[in-house]
Amino acid sequence: MIDGAEPLKNVTGAALNRQKNMTLDTAYMITALVTMFVVIDPIGLAPLFIALTQGMTPEARRRIAIHAVVVAGVILVLFAFFGEAVLGFIGISMPAFRIAGGILLFLTALDMLFERRTKRREDRTEDEDIDDPSVFPLAIPLIAGPGSIASVILLIGEKPGGEGMIMVLGITALTLIALLLILMASSSLDRIIGKKGIDVITRILGMLLAALSVQFVLDGLTAFGFGPGPS
Repeated sequence: MIDGAEPLKNVTGAALNRQKNMTLDTAYMITALVTMFVVIDPIGLAPLFIALTQGMTPEARRRIAIHAVVVAGVILVLFAFFGEAVLGFIGISMPAFRIAGGILLFLTALDMLFERRTKRREDRTEDEDIDDPSVFPLAIPLIAGPGSIASVILLIGEKPGGEGMIMVLGITALTLIALLLILMASSSLDRIIGKKGIDVITRILGMLLAALSVQFVLDGLTAFGFGPGPS
């Protein structure tokens, strides 16, 4: 009885650990998905894409959408692989970057809540005469901007190692694919949802981003020894 109880206890403990890790991974995946979707903001980019490609043929719009998403994806992948190394080279710790990134995302959330982000984007499209907007301003800075770059580095810093890298890159790819599909269907989406609907969705996403950004700041402060440690 005693000899058989120890292996059984070990098996039970291993099963509980696997279940706990699965729960943590699920929570991490949800956080990463919400963060990337909110920061990149595919729905909010749709009307701006329409304004930037006004008068173009559907084929030209599709080509620009694909080019913009591919360029932005390459930029985000580069920062995913080398962003933390660059931070270490210039002497910035991950907790410090986590706090700075959280503050940056919080400012982005305020812009979304008060429509300042959309107005700045619209002013940029009105002031600039651009034949091919796929690289600028679509890929940079509207898709792969400071917020999305900081989010990729922060999320990988939350779960270092190959597993975290694969999860963040996979979620980023899913977000960019969703963005591409929305951009390709932007004309129909704009008619269905309308400006009021897009404004409501943007404000809801802004509230979620504000909460996530505060969590990043709290995690950074905890890593520096302020506040309670992780449970």
